Amino acid sequence: MDQPMSLEEIEAKHRKEKKELQAQIQGLKKIAKNDKTKKKELTTEIAKLESELELRHKEELAALENAPGEPDDTASLEDEDEVPNVKQVKVSKAQKRRDKKQQQEKERAEQIKLQEKDNLHGPRNIEIQSIMNKLKERKLSIFSIPSDGDCLYQAVAHQLHCTRSKTVSVEDLRKQVATFMRQNKEDFLPFMSNPNTFEMLTESEFNDYCDEIVNTKVWGGQLEIRALSNSLKCPINVIQASGPECIEQGAEFAGPPLIITYHRHMYKLGEHYNSTQAICESDS
Repeated sequence: MDQPMSLEEIEAKHRKEKKELQAQIQGLKKIAKNDKTKKKELTTEIAKLESELELRHKEELAALENAPGEPDDTASLEDEDEVPNVKQVKVSKAQKRRDKKQQQEKERAEQIKLQEKDNLHGPRNIEIQSIMNKLKERKLSIFSIPSDGDCLYQAVAHQLHCTRSKTVSVEDLRKQVATFMRQNKEDFLPFMSNPNTFEMLTESEFNDYCDEIVNTKVWGGQLEIRALSNSLKCPINVIQASGPECIEQGAEFAGPPLIITYHRHMYKLGEHYNSTQAICESDS
């Protein structure tokens, strides 16, 4: 069984991973060199990578702090002042274990209370509150979408139903996105890179990517939003907590925009999209 890492080892590991992330970011920036549009789209991806690494590092440090210590059966009463003519009471090993367990349970309860307090001011709740405040100015609220890989497409489908009384399935939306990207490959390929080599996708890799959009629940991002806006011929606005308040796509199209929200910290599995709905008078 592997020995748990010490604080020094974890800190060294974190420094190494930060350097590796910076190298990865530099690679992404090279791809977007001299291309303002691509630089703007990479900002979201870079923020995501930095946020995920920071969150994982915090979780690893918290896990180390909460790790239980080794039993100490050799503990004695050396710290107690001996009183002459008074018999010193020896504490049995079993009692020491009970005392130790009781202390650990007390510390665990305190950690839970602290974690609950941190959650109130953690990145997830801060992000949600920020988005809700921005939506309130538009007389909107968040409409929750399940986190199953289809969140972007489900959010867009919900918006089409609300704003245009149009019913479109997730499957149809995925097919439209893949078809549009294939037909306009030159507009998308320069912004797509292999996550391992950071090189632009080959023809074969691009086709595989489009196949995954149709046949799997692969998560959709900025490129898919662009394809959705163009294939549906309607504007899409994305409200987010950090960075630009609203990312507008397809402003050249007529009609009310489809308004969705982008969350970096809602789930540990990754980013998430929700839809929006009009605030009712009865809503608080």
